[in-house]
Formats: sequence, C-alpha cells, structure tokens
Amino acid sequence: MWKRIAEHITQTTGQTFAIAHRKSVSGGCINQGYAISDPQQTYFVKLNQASQFAMFEAEAIALRQQWETQTIRVPKPICYGVEAGSTYLVLEWLELGRGNGAAWEQMGRQLAAMHQVTSEQGFGWQQNNTIGATPQVNPWTADWTEFFAVHRIGYQLRLAERRGGYFPQGQTLLAQIPHILAGHSPTPAMVHGDLWSGNASVTKQGEPVILDPALYFGDREVDIAMTELFGGFPTEFYRGYNQAYPLDAGYKTRKMLYNLYHILNHFNLFGGSYESQANSMIRQIMF
Repeated sequence: MWKRIAEHITQTTGQTFAIAHRKSVSGGCINQGYAISDPQQTYFVKLNQASQFAMFEAEAIALRQQWETQTIRVPKPICYGVEAGSTYLVLEWLELGRGNGAAWEQMGRQLAAMHQVTSEQGFGWQQNNTIGATPQVNPWTADWTEFFAVHRIGYQLRLAERRGGYFPQGQTLLAQIPHILAGHSPTPAMVHGDLWSGNASVTKQGEPVILDPALYFGDREVDIAMTELFGGFPTEFYRGYNQAYPLDAGYKTRKMLYNLYHILNHFNLFGGSYESQANSMIRQIMF
C-alpha cells in the first residue's frame, strides 16, 4: 500500500518520492494519521476504511477550494485514493506551533476574507460531505432559514431520535426557527463548517492555518459561533475578524441555535450527556 501511495505522490507532483521514514501521528478522532518522508519532502497521510473514500474525496475538494481563495492557509491536498482495503488522503506537511496574539488576529482577518467568498447558487455545496463521521447534506437551497432548519437541525434531530435520543421540544423548535431567524438575510459565504480550536492552529513560521473542513456555503456566523463553543479562541482572533468584517446585529441571539447543530452531532457521534445539553439549549433558545 505504501509503495502505491508514494507512486501516486510522484505521479501527482512530478517529483520522485520514495518513503524513507514513516511514523504514526495524530489523525483526529476517526482517522489514522502518518508522516511519511524522504530526504527532501514530508507529507501527512490520513487513512480510513475503503468505504470512507467519499469522505476523503470531499475533504480534498474542500481544501482545494479553500486553497484557491488565497485567503487563509490550509494544508494543500496532494492526492487521494483507495489501496489494499484502505482509503487515503495525502496532504502537505505543516509544522504547527502555538502562535502569538498577532497571529490569531491575522487569522481573524483571513477568515473574514474567506467568508467574503460567496456562491450565486445559494446555500449548500456541490456535494454532501461529513461533519466528523456524520453525513452532512448540502443541497443547494435559496433560503438560509429553510436550509438550516431542514438540512442542519432537522437532519441531526432525525438521526438523534433514531439513535434513541429524546428531544421532546425538537419539533416545536423546528417550527420556531423561521421566527428566530426572521429579518436575518445572510449572504451565502464559504464557511469552514467545523471550526473549533482543534481545527485551527498556527505554523511554526507564525502563519494561521485551519484544518479538517466540513465546507459549505452558509451564514458566516456558524463559524464564529463554533469558535465560542468549546472554550473560545484568543480575544485577538475576534478583534481581527470584527475589524475586517463586523458581525451582523443579533449574532448573540443566533449563536446558540447555530451551536445546537454541533451538540446534536456530538450526541450522534458520542451519546452520553450531549442529549441533556442539547435539550437544555433547546429550552434556552425557545424561551
């Protein structure tokens, strides 16, 4: 398998690559990760079962689209495929560091620039992808309220109920979403889709980078909301973002609704206390 991956890298880049060293590294919650290198170059390889080919294909396409905006750094996708019962995705290797306040402020400005990349086709994306390991459906939809109610909250609620979750006010919330979002008409913006702290970093050279997209065109506020869900980003990030592209009035009232999507997804992925957290959020959103 590894020889074929090296050959694929060679074919794609036009530069001969033969693996001299391979080591296991973190690949996230659902994938295996490896660093492979020869004397000149290092690459990051994600592996999963062959049945997950579509997940890696969607990630590669998303990273390519983000890369082409030239707004914020992402790992450049090299190649992907299936070999010996596994699917693989090869990315450029980035040496990550911690980053100072200036780097995080720059990240805010650069994310704002990516959010100004828009779609004339509406909200959604060219294909379905995943949020973690959960399918994420992205049909092109003209109306944001419809898209978010049906294809984000409604979809996750259906999955959660099939999983045995109990959300007694779920359907009532779905009916309330048009009222909650009334008067808010966002532009379809390119969003990362899964922008928590584990998917944002700074290279050792001080360049901001975002990782592991769940890309679609949506309300840009979904990304900002998620940055606040698990502890928040440094204050410099928000300063940089708002200087470049101030948030719309009413963001704070929409933030919890947008983050409910991720808590429902966490219930679908991990179960446990995320059910009670989701129900608590539903009650707070509605009253």
